[in-house]
Amino acid sequence: MNGRDRLGGRPAGETGARGARMAAEAGLGAVFAGLLVFWAYRVADSWGGGYWRFGCVAGAIVCGLALVRRRGRVWAALAGLAVAVAANLVSRFADLPAEPGPAMALALSVLVGSAVRALPVLPACAVAAGGLVVIACGLLTARPSASALPPVTALNAGAWLAGVAIGLCSRLLAARRRAMAEDVRRHERLRLARELHDVVAHHVTGIVLQAQAAQILARKQPDRLGGSLSGIETAGSDALAATRRLVGLLREAAPPTPPHESLTDLVERFHGPEVRLRLPGGEDEPAWPPEVSSTVYRVVQESLTNISRHAPRARRVEVTVAREGDTVTVEVSDDALPTPARRHRRGGYGLLGMRERLEALGGTLRAGPRPEPGGWSVLATLPLPARPVTRRPARNVDDHPGERL
Repeated sequence: MNGRDRLGGRPAGETGARGARMAAEAGLGAVFAGLLVFWAYRVADSWGGGYWRFGCVAGAIVCGLALVRRRGRVWAALAGLAVAVAANLVSRFADLPAEPGPAMALALSVLVGSAVRALPVLPACAVAAGGLVVIACGLLTARPSASALPPVTALNAGAWLAGVAIGLCSRLLAARRRAMAEDVRRHERLRLARELHDVVAHHVTGIVLQAQAAQILARKQPDRLGGSLSGIETAGSDALAATRRLVGLLREAAPPTPPHESLTDLVERFHGPEVRLRLPGGEDEPAWPPEVSSTVYRVVQESLTNISRHAPRARRVEVTVAREGDTVTVEVSDDALPTPARRHRRGGYGLLGMRERLEALGGTLRAGPRPEPGGWSVLATLPLPARPVTRRPARNVDDHPGERL
């Protein structure tokens, strides 16, 4: 399996979300059409003639604006509110059935709720206030009625309240999700500080050892000093490159902690379905930079954790780590049948940190259902950083047993 998913090149989660959104919009359009037909029938039955035409056309315009609201929420909402006010005034002075009708009221509710949910505070408040203007206009132009609140005005007010309430709840939930995601990033940055210490200490230790060897060679074998200095240069370049990558992740992304065990140990202590592990060339500890190996470990760890939590019916899990040129690919898949709870709960904040770290390192992360034979798949790709090419000494001090540091 390559870097593209099995759904035509789009991430599985993105494809599923887009399909669900299109289905929801199609369902909303069907509801609008049904309400327009219903209201036209009621008006024709009670008023007779062609009195239904004006309300049907005005309602269809606002419903159409509600269906294309994502292209411009502010202008769609303002245009819908303006049409509603104009329809209200025309119906009153032209002696037509009162507006807005049920379809227009629902469309206005969708426009107001969408604006309250997604727009910045000031535009959202302006759109919500525009809905109050429509209610007030309907109340002022209403014909005398036995009830204190005309039915059309009550319908419009109820739809407005529902739109504002739903939009506000969605806005608060989105803010809560953002806060939780930021909390994940903050904790991962703290973990990176520990990883940065370990990586720098590892490289600096190598530099110190190379320098000690160079001192010995300078006294006993000066002709080999150039190779030892090349080793010091290489170790220093590796240390600088690793430090830059980790500091960049500390500023921008959410990285994981370094692994304290191998992938084989991680798989063996996994309490769940049988896991089949495939490693590149049969190696358990590839000689990759620390930030690469730790990312591979955390992707596998998070994927297995998700399987144990959300796929209790899985019977088998396959973990494949492969290297193709300068790219490392990690795929974790299971054979559990999809359930509604699993579809809603997968892809949480654990994978969010992994996705941002992989993207900061130039990689990708895709998670979603497998079309056949079913189950779930997590696919991560990660490029290996280029290493500088320098001369290595032909032999080292250990070639001579009598010489010790």
